[in-house]
This record gives sequence, structure tokens and C-alpha cells, in this order.
Amino acid sequence: MPITSGIDVGTGAIKVVLFNVEDGRETCIAKNVERVRQRDPLKLASDAYDALLKHAGLSRADVAYCATTGEGESLAFHTGHFYSMTTHARGAIYLRPESRAVLDTGALHGRAIRMDERGKVESYKMTSQCASGSGQFLENIARYLGIAQDEIGLLSKKADDPEKVSGICAVLAETDVINMVSRGITAPNILRGIHQSMADRLAKLLKTIGAVEGVIQMTGGLALDAGLVDAMKEAAVREKVKAPVETHPDAIYAGAIGAALWGAFRHNKLAGLARAA
Repeated sequence: MPITSGIDVGTGAIKVVLFNVEDGRETCIAKNVERVRQRDPLKLASDAYDALLKHAGLSRADVAYCATTGEGESLAFHTGHFYSMTTHARGAIYLRPESRAVLDTGALHGRAIRMDERGKVESYKMTSQCASGSGQFLENIARYLGIAQDEIGLLSKKADDPEKVSGICAVLAETDVINMVSRGITAPNILRGIHQSMADRLAKLLKTIGAVEGVIQMTGGLALDAGLVDAMKEAAVREKVKAPVETHPDAIYAGAIGAALWGAFRHNKLAGLARAA
């Protein structure tokens, strides 16, 4: 029973999965996510990996291939590293086989990726570094408003008169929010306005890469934000993006899943070469 692991070291969270890949069957046997929260991400990744192995009754020696993605290349014990666009593409197909595009909404940026049925990346486009369309920006605004991160989506869906923020610069957008609060704009209307602004930019990325087939699978932490998902579906219709936008309960694990599955593929290739030698 070959076991492979995937570790996605992100800016906001560490995601770890364990997979059994045998006879073409891909089975997730354990998974966990840890928020970084100002901790050392590499130490946190190592500790989270060992904790998940212990939970599954395994040790590092039981893992045939430990694959990393994101910033995980610096983990000394990894077997191989894969670029995050590739892992999110493969992870999206595992979550939803009809996926032909990914909308990766992470802590620092948004990224649209188009791929084929095998997970091979064909085109991509991402937001600029200073864009106000990131998880970190939204987390900062929620902190300013005194709202817990897991309340953002539900509050956004209660909006009755959304107020949009400035388009690109996060600093200007935060200034907008401060002004909105002073004018008495409610938190739901502020959050919905932010979601709409983010969704408009992300929908344009999808249009740029030509997402017209299959399903667009949202991945990353913001794929679990119900308010952003709703705004994203609406923005895609406005931008005439032909493929439907969907999310998944395990969307945050997509990068780690893709790493584990590409790791299994590489392990089998290497094993085949060793047998032929």
C-alpha cells in the first residue's frame, strides 16, 4: 500500500494530506489544516505533518513520497517539490473531475488557471501583488471591523445595499472602509462590497484565460467564504464567463492534494525505471 503525502505551505495556513494511491484508486486517508498566525511556517508544517502521521498510525518511514508545494521546498525531509499552479490544477480535478479551470483564492493573491483533463496547466493569470483581492486584505478588514474570520461569509450574505471599495490598491481600499464605517455603513454591506470588488477582478482573470469548458473549481482558503463564492458566481455571469464557478468543502486542501497525487505519479515512474534497470 504505497502512501504519499502532500504538504502545502501557504502564507496563511499549512495544509497536509495523506493518500493511498493503488491500482488507479486515489484515497485520502487523513488531512489537516493549521493557521499560521505568526508562527514559524516551516516548523508548523513539520509538526503538523508528524501529528497527522501519528493520527493515521504511521511514521515518516511509511511514506513512499513526501511532496511539497507553495513555500514547502525548504522542508528538509521532502522527497520532491511541485509548483503550486500544477498542484492546484491536479487537486481541483480530484475534487471535481469535470474541472477544467481553477480559481485559486489565497492569502496574498488570486489566480486563474486553465488546464486539461490530466491537470496539465495550459494558461494562467494572476492579480497584482498590491491588489486588494486577497485573503490577507479581507482578514485585515475583518479585524478592523471586529469580526471573526469565519463570520465574514454569512454576514456578507445579509447585505442589503453593498458599498464597493477601490479597485486595485489595498491601502486605498482600507481607507475606503474606514470612511464607510464613519458614515455608518453596516458591516454586511461593507463586506459584500469588498466581495463584489474582489469577484469582479477574479472574473476578468477567468475571462482572460478562456475558461469556457467544464467547471471552474475554486480553491484556497477563500473558496470556503460563502459570501465571496456567491459574489463570484454573479460576477462570472456579468463577465459572460461560460463555465460555471463551483466550490468544494475540501477546496482549501487542493494544493496539498495535488502535491500528493503528483508525488504518487512520480514515485511510480521512478519505481518503474528502477525495475527496468
